[in-house]
Parts: sequence; C-alpha cells; structure tokens
Amino acid sequence: MFENKEGTRVPQVTFRTRDGVEWIDVTSDDVFAGKTVAVFSLPGAFTPTCSSSHVPRYDQLADILKKHGVDEIVCISVNDAFVMNEWKNSQGAENITFLPDGNGAFTDGMGMLVGKEDLGFGDRSWRYSMLVRDGVIEKMFIEPQEPGDPYGESDADTMLRYVAPEATLPFNVTVLSRGGCPHCARAKTLLADAGIAFEALELNQQYSDRSLRAIANATTLPQVFIDGDHIGGADELAEWLADRQARAA
Repeated sequence: MFENKEGTRVPQVTFRTRDGVEWIDVTSDDVFAGKTVAVFSLPGAFTPTCSSSHVPRYDQLADILKKHGVDEIVCISVNDAFVMNEWKNSQGAENITFLPDGNGAFTDGMGMLVGKEDLGFGDRSWRYSMLVRDGVIEKMFIEPQEPGDPYGESDADTMLRYVAPEATLPFNVTVLSRGGCPHCARAKTLLADAGIAFEALELNQQYSDRSLRAIANATTLPQVFIDGDHIGGADELAEWLADRQARAA
C-alpha cells in the first residue's frame, strides 16, 4: 500500500523547467511556500486518461477552485520539460502549471514512484492528488493499488468537493456552430452574457454535416447542448436562459 503523507512536508527538489530557450530551475519552495496548491500527478503526458479526463477537468474547474482559496493548480509527471511543455500546449490548459519531474525525484520522495516496465515506460508516478498548504500536505487522494491505471479518487471533482463541498459545478456546454452564421453568433453572445463558459465546434473543422445530422438530428445551426441535453438553436437557448433566471429569482 502507498503511504498517505498527510501532515508532512512535500519533498525538497528542483524541477528543471524550460521557458523558450532558457532552462529555469524551480524549487519546491518556489511552488509551495506561502501558497495553497492543488496537485495532481499521473503516469505520463499524452496518455489517454491523463489527456482526455484528468487534465481537462482540472482546467475546467480551475476558476472555481481558485475562487475557494486554491492559489495554483499543478500537474506533475515523470516526463522531461520539452514533453510537458508540448503537452500543455496541445491541451490548451492555461489554468494549470505543468511541472516536469524528469528524474522522478519528487515522485520518489512522495513514495509514488512505480515501475511501468510492462508498458515500456520505466519508472513513473502512480496517480494521486493532494492539497498542499505552505508546503505541508493537508489531504491526499490516492488511487487504489489495482492493476492497470485506476482513476476515480484523484480527479478534479473529488478535489473540489474537499475544498468547497457546497460549490456549484459549471455547466458543460457545447455549441455546434458555423463561421458567418448570425444565429450562431447570437447563441454565443447569450451564453457569454450569462457568464456560462462553452466550447464551440465549427462546421467542416471539428465536425461535418453528417455529424450534425447524427448528433442533433438537425440541419440548421447553431445546435446547443448543455449537460447532455439538446437545447436547440438560439431561440431555444434564450428560452432556456430565461427559464433559468426565473427559477433563480
């Protein structure tokens, strides 16, 4: 079993980071001293669960975590600085600090270094998360020691429930859109004015006409989806927002 290190200080190491063409040494104190930091560590950059779920959800919930006292969100992986920088760029995760633990020193100090030779990875981090206040680990969420790559304890939602149990989760909103479409522009403005973040997918870029018919059973745009529900076009979105405002009054 992995040791839970709550109440102890984080390992004192130096992370070799890269900014442009410059190497920059970042110490543990630089990261943690005088701050409240939510950390999540994972087996590897560009790997499926890490890229599709772990990083995107922390990035999505970053504003709420910071609203409730978290100063910084840090992703640590036993990868080099070049890989971590490219991964951050590909993820578009501007709300997260990516720290390369290339030699595994921090991960080893946490007692979370595991052999992934069966995957050709060598030594990597077990998946875990923790809340660190001024360098002291307050809370750890460690994935169960099971075969494979379990994921369900170190996720962003679990961290948020610990930090702020009463926090309201953001809506998950996608707008199927088309360039030059005035109704699409109106739908996006309605969402922005309501303070609701959304992802816009553009026709013939992220999806096709066939996808539009398959997903929304529609031929007109925009098509708005909220938390798995198909809302419809801009008019239907305006009605949904008005109903939400009326219920909140």
